[in-house]
Amino acid sequence: MWPWKTHDPSGFTLLEVMVAVAILAMALVAALGSQSQGISLANRAKFSTTGAFLAQAKMAQIEAIAPDELTSDSGDFGDDFPGYNWKTEVADSPILGDNEKLARHVKQVTLTVFLANTDGYQYGFTFYRFSPKTE
Repeated sequence: MWPWKTHDPSGFTLLEVMVAVAILAMALVAALGSQSQGISLANRAKFSTTGAFLAQAKMAQIEAIAPDELTSDSGDFGDDFPGYNWKTEVADSPILGDNEKLARHVKQVTLTVFLANTDGYQYGFTFYRFSPKTE
């Protein structure tokens, strides 16, 4: 070997190392992005399942209430489901139009289950409650 030769040609150059690091960084960004999206989708699926079951349970409670005691209300599901809240809105049924005699017996109930402190996590539906009271 010549004494004035200062580098070994079998090693990596700085440019080759920088290209390798750039490729590795792009691969890691893609992998971490898909991991983050997977976690987000798992949270959405968990809320969809839990929200549907909680809404079904709340609807059963509403069905057990006497029709004349049915009012708009809100609350939470306690310590068993922290962060999950519900809201009901009770109104006269708009689908009956001018039929006042029948409209007195039908109420529209809108039930919404939502996760506190989030905008996107809501599960809601509308159902109708008939009260066959005779006057």
